[in-house]
Amino acid sequence: MTRLRHRHLIWDWNGTLLDDLDLSLSVMNAILARRALPRLDRARYHTLFDFPVRTYYGRLGFDPARDSFEQLSVEFISGYDARRLESTLHRDARRLLGAARDAGLRQSILSAYRQETLREIVAHFGLDGHFDHIAGLDNIHAHSKLDLGRDLIRRLDTPPGEILLVGDTLHDLEVARELGVDCALIAAGHHPADRLQATGAPVYPDLAAFAAAHGL
Repeated sequence: MTRLRHRHLIWDWNGTLLDDLDLSLSVMNAILARRALPRLDRARYHTLFDFPVRTYYGRLGFDPARDSFEQLSVEFISGYDARRLESTLHRDARRLLGAARDAGLRQSILSAYRQETLREIVAHFGLDGHFDHIAGLDNIHAHSKLDLGRDLIRRLDTPPGEILLVGDTLHDLEVARELGVDCALIAAGHHPADRLQATGAPVYPDLAAFAAAHGL
């Protein structure tokens, strides 16, 4: 067990704190079914899902002449938002956030989810009091969190070497490296363990393992 040397934790939301993989699969499978395209199971989803989301949609076989990326984004987000409260927090998420707070760590959220809805769902779970900043995008297209992350880092007034970004995708690692902050990846969300481990970054099977490794 090693104590965290960081002062601020930046959490991804979808897939890291919120267990929304099954909801994402269900919503996308409904869209695929309406177009008679092959449906997703977890294994296929983990192989195909990526950022930018436009790339992922292309891998699913949508015809851009029939369905623009913008149209598909609206269709997915409409379906997801209508059912967003069906998802639950990952096991140990609530306890871990409380333990980090009690250990004197500051915390924020950096998410590709739309800002207004992100704030609403974080409040729904009663977690808003844990975070100094809740940073989401101003659109539904989930292109990248990088610019949003740069703005968040400026607001934190904390040296990058004392910040740890915790996420569940390769994009989280890419953002962390661009921001010059450390990264830990949780293999319980939208990218599987083998893809995450291939990066050489620290990977934990779940939040409980992350907490145990760092004395939280």
